[in-house]
Amino acid sequence: MEQPLKELSQVQNDLYERRKVKNDDDTPEVLYERRKNDDDEVKRKEEKEDEVTVAYETLEHELTVAYDTVENELVDAVLKCMRLEATIARSCQMLKTMKEKKQELKIQKLTTSSMDITGLSDYLIPISTSVAVAGAGAIYYIYKMPDPTCIPPVDLNDQSYVLEDGSRCSKLVPKGELLSCMYEDVRTMYDTFMRGLKISENGPCLGTRSGPNAEFVWLSYQEVYDQSLAFGSWMLDNGMKSKEDDIVGIFSQNRTEWVLTERACCAYTFVPVALYDTLGDQAVAFIINQTEMKIIVCDVATKANHILKMVDSGDGKKLKVIVVMNGLDDVNQDLANKLNVQVVAYNDALEKGKLSLKPVVLPSPDDLGLICYTSGTTGDPKGVMITHGTMIANVASITSNLQAFRKIDKNDVHLSYLPLAHMYERAGQQTIFSEGGQIGFFRGDVKLLLDDMQTLKPTLFFSVPRLLNRIYDKVMAGVSGSKLKSTLFNWALSSKTKDLKNFVIGKSSIWDKIVFKKVQALFGGRVDIVITGSAPLEPKVLDFFRCALGCVVLEAYGQTEAVAGVTFSVAGDYNSGMVGPPLPCCYVKLIDVPEYGYYAKNNQGEVVVKGSSVSKGYYKMPQKTAETFDSDGWLHTGDIGQWLPNGTLKIIDRQKNLFKLSQGEYVAPEKLENTYARSMYVAQAFVEGDSLQPYVMSVIVPDEEVLLGWAKQQSIEDNFTELCKSESVKDMILSDVIKTGREAGLKGFELPKDIMLLSELFSVENGLLTPTFKNKRPELRTRFKKDITELYEKHNGK
Repeated sequence: MEQPLKELSQVQNDLYERRKVKNDDDTPEVLYERRKNDDDEVKRKEEKEDEVTVAYETLEHELTVAYDTVENELVDAVLKCMRLEATIARSCQMLKTMKEKKQELKIQKLTTSSMDITGLSDYLIPISTSVAVAGAGAIYYIYKMPDPTCIPPVDLNDQSYVLEDGSRCSKLVPKGELLSCMYEDVRTMYDTFMRGLKISENGPCLGTRSGPNAEFVWLSYQEVYDQSLAFGSWMLDNGMKSKEDDIVGIFSQNRTEWVLTERACCAYTFVPVALYDTLGDQAVAFIINQTEMKIIVCDVATKANHILKMVDSGDGKKLKVIVVMNGLDDVNQDLANKLNVQVVAYNDALEKGKLSLKPVVLPSPDDLGLICYTSGTTGDPKGVMITHGTMIANVASITSNLQAFRKIDKNDVHLSYLPLAHMYERAGQQTIFSEGGQIGFFRGDVKLLLDDMQTLKPTLFFSVPRLLNRIYDKVMAGVSGSKLKSTLFNWALSSKTKDLKNFVIGKSSIWDKIVFKKVQALFGGRVDIVITGSAPLEPKVLDFFRCALGCVVLEAYGQTEAVAGVTFSVAGDYNSGMVGPPLPCCYVKLIDVPEYGYYAKNNQGEVVVKGSSVSKGYYKMPQKTAETFDSDGWLHTGDIGQWLPNGTLKIIDRQKNLFKLSQGEYVAPEKLENTYARSMYVAQAFVEGDSLQPYVMSVIVPDEEVLLGWAKQQSIEDNFTELCKSESVKDMILSDVIKTGREAGLKGFELPKDIMLLSELFSVENGLLTPTFKNKRPELRTRFKKDITELYEKHNGK
């Protein structure tokens, strides 16, 4: 590296000195000869510049190799380079000067002045070889840092309009206006697919994978359309009626036939309703009875038999047909015959429908497009009525928000694993269909999800904090065990965080090559948009994925009653801890909750929503509708929010979850649970209080991987269950939780007085989480009532 720099410096000095010499008496012949020599010198200079460029590229390669081959030396090198940050900054300034001189000389490759080269050489020469590699590589990257790649579409300090009534709206549309559609020819869910069919040029639409070494096999848009018409025609022949709000049940995991059934409903204006195991038998029976389903489409025989047993016990009296996607093996045909319920294989229905195709019956924007039942935490599930128009308004708003970064197109690929029974995934799929994108389905097992991702290589990834937290914890556990990895990781994270603040988002930095490459490979290597919702994501985790994946990570807040999204962070916003400004389809307002001390004048209160994507209410539940939707059309979410100075929303807690302590302070348990979970030792937390006591208690599920790693460092050989029973381990985690809480600014009464450790994760299966992975507070209170009482008695006596 040193030799090319010196040679280039000498060549430039010679050229500079030659051009300084000028004699008024020079003859044309002398001038010609001098110009010829100048041309030779310029050529030499360009050759040396090429050598310097190659030298820089060689240094970058050596830095990558050094990560694997010179571990101990590189640790020392990195630390020295960090201490020489000021020197690097000066060198960067020199390189900036070089760039300016490049314009002056009008050459295409790297040039520099003698003074610049000397300064850079003085910096590089005294340092050991690996320091030179690390330092020069870092300088090379900074010099080569690309221009901003993601300029925010709004001023990050002023992201929403304030209207006269105190509500706020999006700045992606004119002030006070609401977006109802993105394209004039897309007004219904039928239209979204037809647009995708057209602009994809009949490209791949739905993909499935049969095994661990198998590739995805795709149906084209035309094949999906043809099969959906065939199945819809068969349903018409078996008792369904168009335009009469006839209900079709779908009881299945995400798969191609799920979407084909939904597409058939859109083509013939039926109303699909999703059923799912985690609702519980009582809730499933309630939905079947309330909707008077005639047809239920199941994925496996087990579910078909389960439905038959419900009918046998008196539920589902209107049910006439059950369709089974996987065929009729293991179906209880005797029970079906006894109940006079026809059971049909999906493929048989498809073939019969092809022989009896019917003309489509197109929906209007005001037609009921689907009913989505919310799981809730108490009582019967409520069926949210979503029209075609309300869905399209939300899809259009999501699309407009994403297009601030880049346009979604037919080359985009999405992995479908979040339940189609919920609106988050449904709205996401509609967004992809409208742009002609591709959707591949996971194999049904979350444990195999990463393998499916690495095969599909998605460009879009819709996720939830629970999954992202698990991946983050796994990465951090691996990093913490090595001084080299930890040092490089922190330096890389710091460097890419600075890039984010300069609106530079990408995967081409040197840190991507030597630090983050493996994380990106986990997701298939092509993800450039991640959307996370359903619960808050810790700021440190959000920042990590923005840096590690080198992509836009957007956080959203929404409710089923508003289709999916209500607010959405904007592309390019590097801040965290909030859920963004309103989507273009919504007005969002905060109203007073005086009993809890929240007032709109203080920019705090209950979040209420109004707009083109808000539901008209709950199916056959007028009283519940009146409790949630007021006469002016505002949806009362029950969430407590806060407007931040930059015009974005922050969710504080659920109104119904707040409780009061003995000194009159109100506690927002979800906020505390999210804060406690910032401790590296905490996977999940449940916070509970007592109105006769001045402090809270908590049930903590430790992060198994992190805790076992800590135990190994402490030479403790206990297994995870034994560690959770250890008083000293409990005290260690309690101390870290309190430390984390204080760092987050929690008040004294918000810190736990004591905790109990639980070795079993809260889950949907054990009834402690909702299907959207929120704490099921009534069940948690019931299960841990005795434990919480014992903690209070321990500190206060009976």
